[in-house]
Amino acid sequence: MYDLATRRHALALLGEGKSINSVSKETGISRAAIRAWRTRIDPLPRMNQSAPCSGPSDAAAYAYLLGLYLGDGCISPHPRGGHHLRIACADTWPGLIELCRAAILAVRPTAKVYVLQRQGCVNVTSYGRHWTCLFPQHAPGRKHERRIALEPWQQEIVDAHPWEFVRGLIHSDGCRTTNWTVRNGKRYEYPRYFFTNKSEDISGLLTGTLDRLGVQWRQANKQNVSIARKESVALMDAHVGPKY
Repeated sequence: MYDLATRRHALALLGEGKSINSVSKETGISRAAIRAWRTRIDPLPRMNQSAPCSGPSDAAAYAYLLGLYLGDGCISPHPRGGHHLRIACADTWPGLIELCRAAILAVRPTAKVYVLQRQGCVNVTSYGRHWTCLFPQHAPGRKHERRIALEPWQQEIVDAHPWEFVRGLIHSDGCRTTNWTVRNGKRYEYPRYFFTNKSEDISGLLTGTLDRLGVQWRQANKQNVSIARKESVALMDAHVGPKY
């Protein structure tokens, strides 16, 4: 999260007559966060560890887990109160299963995490009373059939840990693959990252973060985002990497 000095600096730039867009570009802070600070400069109470619904213990791990949740996660009520957080992970990627488990424990150190086997995948599952507070995107219906937007405090965490957020999204609904083409009768191969999600809002959260990181992308079709430029793939390899 951003400290008060950073928040005051951003608001001071607005006070000089600069637009939210220009302040966002100059500071690297999202427009959503800056708009929220104009109304309330102090962190929201729910992000205070003493609040009834305390914030994540590890912000970087939360950014990664948020990406996983938006891609392959769901929250369901428990009959005796509280909720289960479930992240679906394919059996093909045992490393991803362990990364997901570690992220949950980093965000909520007192939580218990279970790996429940399903056909072709596992549900990395954790029970708790604060998951709906930590993931306010939870609501009835499929994610791509309703609006998905980050709360200002979530956007602050993403702004502070953008690569972790991108990594979570790619590890859930993305992949690194090798494409090929033929030029002048010769076959050329090149690496490419893909992200596939039916929700335009979730894809927009990814592409907006990629823009701030200087990663070039293009909309391959309505549901697919492609990253194929050599320099951008190199950035993704350095900070994200393939699933394993």
